[in-house]
Amino acid sequence: MNKLNINQFEFDEVSKKNIYKAAIEAMLFVSGEPLSLRDIAVNLEVTPKFAEELLGEVMLDYEINNRGIKLILINGMYQLVTKGEYSEYIERLLNKNRRQSLSQASLESLSIIAYKQPITRVDIDEIRGVKSDSAIQRLIERELVAEVGRLEVIGRPILYGTTDEFLRQFGLSGLDELPSLDLFSVEDEKIEEENIFEDDILENDILEDDE
Repeated sequence: MNKLNINQFEFDEVSKKNIYKAAIEAMLFVSGEPLSLRDIAVNLEVTPKFAEELLGEVMLDYEINNRGIKLILINGMYQLVTKGEYSEYIERLLNKNRRQSLSQASLESLSIIAYKQPITRVDIDEIRGVKSDSAIQRLIERELVAEVGRLEVIGRPILYGTTDEFLRQFGLSGLDELPSLDLFSVEDEKIEEENIFEDDILENDILEDDE
């Protein structure tokens, strides 16, 4: 194969890839719902491995070209979503008020549910030391948490867990991407060590002043 034929072959391959990527974009747009890798591969009539490669390139294209939307992967499903930095314009278009920030109580409850799910309200209350009814209700309204079942004990209390919307809001592909609790433990130890160090300095200063 001469150089001209090689260049033509490479050009044809790039062109075919671009067609596939455009088809992926069209399918995701029309669907409006997340699509699995299998669905995309079957409709493109390509292997899952090649489809995954194409999806990775589409994700990168959206990022480097400063587009208003992006392709995300959540629990093995691909979906087109708008970028957070343009939410103000979208809310203005839809005549919606800017979403209020979560309260401290809601954030605490959400953190507990995220790391301990599935979990009952009583268990959340025990961890927080206060009632969490209103905080959980707020999270449900925001579609960040949902009922995921019942605990098989007397009374069968509701079990709560996070949703795909939670993953979207926090830019996670899955719960396995949540920061390790060990990281928070290390940070707490550092803060405690710093506080002890500061206490030592203050104590030494007092001793010096007494001298």
